[in-house]
Amino acid sequence: MARPEHFRKCLTSLLGEGASPESPLASLRRGRTEWPLMGGQVSASGNFQGCGTNADWMSALCPLLRDVPLHHLSIPPFSLVQDTLTEISEWLESHPQEVVILACRDFDGLTDNLHEYLVACINNIFGDMLCPRGEVPTLNQLWTRGQQVILSYEEASVVSRHRELWPGIPYWWGDQVKPQELIHYLEHMKRCGRPGGLFVAGINLTENLTYILAHLSESLEKMTLPNLPYLRAWVREQCPGPGMRCTNIIAGDFIGVDTFVSDVIRLNDKLLRC
Repeated sequence: MARPEHFRKCLTSLLGEGASPESPLASLRRGRTEWPLMGGQVSASGNFQGCGTNADWMSALCPLLRDVPLHHLSIPPFSLVQDTLTEISEWLESHPQEVVILACRDFDGLTDNLHEYLVACINNIFGDMLCPRGEVPTLNQLWTRGQQVILSYEEASVVSRHRELWPGIPYWWGDQVKPQELIHYLEHMKRCGRPGGLFVAGINLTENLTYILAHLSESLEKMTLPNLPYLRAWVREQCPGPGMRCTNIIAGDFIGVDTFVSDVIRLNDKLLRC
């Protein structure tokens, strides 16, 4: 999943060519879009690919887990950029037992008319695939209804007008440079108790000004990669489920370089031993 500050308000992928610079649509086209996504990924070329080698992991789950609400499962994340919503829809059509959770946030400056236009575009692309908000469904319930998309929208006034939108998904963001301090934060959040619905625990390290000034030639990637084994060890210790200290969606940066996705998916096996 992309970091929260990277989620952009501008929805380039939804707009057709030819909007004039003065039109409301042009104000959307000037930016780019990143959609946090649980259940799929985008290749370097921008094509949606599901979870790579785990593309059909939901349909491969033990049948006993298919009646577990999604917020009690362990779900891996990915981020998608720009022209991918149509690709997601097409991918879902060929993978009818997979489900994606899209999170739309950071709408600073977006007018009410543009919010409505965005929601109309989302409805046009996904149609009956959208799961209306309500009690968090199980996989079997979604499959029975032919629904494959849960879309959270971090603008309460818009959500209140559209039953197909879900409220924003909480994100545990530690804002830490050191992995030990990040894990300390996550453990503190677990002790406080998990949210009642879908939520994200982020193992994202964050560069602060002090770190940047002391490491001018380095990058977030150089900071993160050496610490992935430590962070992955924490991930493997987690357990999904309804308990106060249970996790749900676990997100991180540069997760395609190791077995992070498989580790998160395998956490669901622990539910079978409960």
